[in-house]
Amino acid sequence: MNCNDRDFLGLTPAARMALSRRTFLKGSAGGIGLAALGSVLGSAAFAAAPGAAPHFKPKAKRIIYLFQSGAPSQLDLFDPKPAMAALRGKDLPESIRKGQRLTTMTSGQKSFPVAPTIFNFKQHGQSGAWFSELMPHMAAKADEWCVVRSMFTEAINHDPAITFMQTGSQLAGRPSIGAWSSYGLGSENKDLPAYVVLSSFGSGRPDDQPLYDRLWGAGFLPTKHQGVKLRNKGERVLYLKDPEGMSRDVRRESLDELAALNQRRHDVLGDPEIQTRISQDEMAFRMQTSVPDLLDLSKEPQHVLDLYGPDVKRPGSYASNCLLARRLCERDVRFVQLFHMGWDHHGGLPKAIKGQCNDTDHATAGLLTDLKQRGLLDDTLVVWGGEFGRTIYSQGSLTETNYGRDHHPRCFTVLMAGAGVKKGTTFGETDDFSYNIVKDGVHVHDLNATILHLMGVEHTRLTYRYQGRDFRLTDIHGEVVKKLLA
Repeated sequence: MNCNDRDFLGLTPAARMALSRRTFLKGSAGGIGLAALGSVLGSAAFAAAPGAAPHFKPKAKRIIYLFQSGAPSQLDLFDPKPAMAALRGKDLPESIRKGQRLTTMTSGQKSFPVAPTIFNFKQHGQSGAWFSELMPHMAAKADEWCVVRSMFTEAINHDPAITFMQTGSQLAGRPSIGAWSSYGLGSENKDLPAYVVLSSFGSGRPDDQPLYDRLWGAGFLPTKHQGVKLRNKGERVLYLKDPEGMSRDVRRESLDELAALNQRRHDVLGDPEIQTRISQDEMAFRMQTSVPDLLDLSKEPQHVLDLYGPDVKRPGSYASNCLLARRLCERDVRFVQLFHMGWDHHGGLPKAIKGQCNDTDHATAGLLTDLKQRGLLDDTLVVWGGEFGRTIYSQGSLTETNYGRDHHPRCFTVLMAGAGVKKGTTFGETDDFSYNIVKDGVHVHDLNATILHLMGVEHTRLTYRYQGRDFRLTDIHGEVVKKLLA
């Protein structure tokens, strides 16, 4: 709170004096000031305190978010457009493009030749969902998936689009969806973080855009809610091991001494981040035991490893990370997020997308099977998707066997499975060019509102006051897409 906050300005002069900065900080060290503040402002000011959610019984106890960074082509994977074969090489009609903005990578092209996919599509399962031949394992799980073909976003370039998907804002600095989950729901495992992040390099385009820690950051929320990343190379967590010659007893004593010093500093300043530092030191101490156990795959039977494909034993691979995601779920980690890079195919798409699908198809389907066999899929929500879609027209030259696709925010596909979603469903429609949505559009804010809803969180009620304003993941937007719910 500061002197410009409306809650402060609405107080009587006596109440303002009682809540002066010095009085507040002095009292907050023992929690007395915080209680006093609550009694003055009323309980509404603290409605979004950690643990305030769930607001109703959740369908999903945990989330596995398989984020495909770089934007997979919906035209080559999930949204078949057979009529495009007759228009191959012809210019995209202006009546379809409707003057919509283009990226600088194709805005200078003299023509926009229609590039139908060269891959075959078939219907699968009792649901009859369409999948590309590139995704045979995910297609075999057609009756588990809820395929949302009508996603759309405002962002047209990668960094703001990925940031938007993760934080609800194209501008950096807001809390990520996993951080909001941790803030609202807390943790069910005292030995592991509530929010864990894993990343992998795609073989389709290994030098794709980098990822940034802020994508799983806590923004203005207390930093203990940020995602903890397990690295894909070398030591999975830096500085987790004790220095050579330091025993566990000595480490315990040193942490106790450090906590006492930090507590004394907190008693003087009342800075909540000091308490975060104390709690995170304790978490790191417990992770020295829990993380090695998590990463030890030696006890996984071969038939389980086979579910994830031949790459599962390579640390840092997408397949290995999918198996770790299941192991994290077993340990009641609230939010697990995988970032798989390499989907940005402006040129050479047919070859590159084959590599990406080889990375992800087998392991994704294996994850669903593994979760279901263990009874975890009933209360675990799995989300698969990227930040936007791809254009029907080719970026650069178009040949019989090669083409590229530019960024396309107007429509793309996201898949969901597991807890609370209507499985075996294809939702939303795009036009014949997969360029515009013609039915049941789902905005990024709507998707995030729906994910939170499945976790028992009313997205309009999970807020945090910062710089005089109440913020939330969905900003002032978002509607739960009830047609997606079982």
